[in-house]
Amino acid sequence: MLVCPYCGADDLIEGIDQCDVCEQPLTDQFIRLPASSVEAKLLRDLVRDLPSHKPIELGPDATVGQALRAMVEGGVGCVLIVVDGALAGIFSERDALMRLGPQGVDLHDKPLVKYMTPNPAVVAADAKVAYAMHKMDLGGYRHLPVMDGDRAVSVISIRDILRYLTEHNQPA
Repeated sequence: MLVCPYCGADDLIEGIDQCDVCEQPLTDQFIRLPASSVEAKLLRDLVRDLPSHKPIELGPDATVGQALRAMVEGGVGCVLIVVDGALAGIFSERDALMRLGPQGVDLHDKPLVKYMTPNPAVVAADAKVAYAMHKMDLGGYRHLPVMDGDRAVSVISIRDILRYLTEHNQPA
């Protein structure tokens, strides 16, 4: 039996290019039944089952300094930029390093929207953990906002995924 690694649909026809249920690409990817309890849990468990962190949200008028302060004080690796209740961007540790660079100290009063990643990749709260891992791997993301409809409800990090894998690497 072939199983979609993203949504768990188990009525896939060998050779199809995308899952009929979730429309994720399956080209040359014929999934066998899980070989271990960890694989089974990755294909079964939902993102909402991961440890989550309430997102720190800032408005479009926030400065780089406010974002950095919020990240340090909150002990988090990113902040979300929200405009009129909608997710507009994300500013992460990586953005601070790559976009601000060594002159970052001189940019504290600059608008955060100039340095954020606009329209960030997101994952639905009811997506499979395997899908979130795949998305993070393909995009090179360390953080993914978790959406419930149009609203960011949490943020997951690669550390959360690693913790999940460590905790679930026990025989079933």
